[in-house]
This record gives sequence, structure tokens and C-alpha cells, in this order.
Amino acid sequence: MSHPSDKSVQHIDTPLQHAALAHPTRQRLLFALRGGPSTISRLAARLGVNKGSVSHHLGVLREAGLIQEAGTRQVRGGTERYVRRTAERLLVARPRAEGTAALFGAVAQELEHSPVDHLLTLRHIRLSPAKAARLAKALADLVDEAEEDPQGEPVHGLLVTLYQQAGT
Repeated sequence: MSHPSDKSVQHIDTPLQHAALAHPTRQRLLFALRGGPSTISRLAARLGVNKGSVSHHLGVLREAGLIQEAGTRQVRGGTERYVRRTAERLLVARPRAEGTAALFGAVAQELEHSPVDHLLTLRHIRLSPAKAARLAKALADLVDEAEEDPQGEPVHGLLVTLYQQAGT
């Protein structure tokens, strides 16, 4: 698992950061920027969202410190401005309902546009606190240790959660 002082991890703990994460389009923009810097035009095309909306949401993410400028490039007729994530991973120690709902909304949109079949499973099982802790650690280790293929291979989303149902 990542170490809390790891500079590739950004801790989400301010109200502004939580508010920025409370919209599915902003979540999807962060997903898209995981592959590296991009422009508004490329992000709009990738997400199927108009450039004005992308620009607005990038402004919210920039203000929250989740993205930053990544340089410019001269092209015919103007200048392309690139943005990038400020960290490879986000660590939300105390998730808020609105951010979680936006994350699930973003994942639902991603699933809807997936060019291949996907796996989506929800299972409820009875576990002792000790077994639940072991399973949570095993799942976290599995995600952290997953080896990525080189650039050019398709990107796959991986969402893992283990939670205890309320009232049980």
C-alpha cells in the first residue's frame, strides 16, 4: 500500500477538495488525466462533453488544487494549454456521501461507454471483524500490486470497496 508521505498521493481533506470531487464529470476528468497531460479539446472529445463544460469543471479542479497547468504548445491558429493531475493517486481518508455518489455516477458513465463487457458484482457476506480486516487488506494489496502494461494498452477501471451494511 502507498505510504502517506508518498508525493504521488494527494490527501483529500479540505472542504474545497471534497466539493470538487462531488460531480461525476470532474471525477471522469481526473480519470482521463491519469494517462498524462491533456487539453480541453481532447478531454471534451474523450468524455463526450462540450468544451465549455470541461473548462468550467477544470477550473473547479484547479481551484481545489487537484490539477495544474502542464505547459502550452503553439498550433495553427492559437495555443493549446495542457493540464495534469497534481498527484497520481487521491487518498480520501474520510469520504463524504456526495463525493462517493459522484464517483459511482462517474463509474456508471464509464461502464455505459465501455467498448467491451465489464464485470459488476455486488455480494453481501457475513464476516467477523477480523476476517473483514484481512479481506480489506488483501483487496488493497491486490490493487496496489497490479502490474500495468506499457503505454498504448487499453486502460481498465478498477473499483473495489468493502463496507459493513448499516444496522448489522
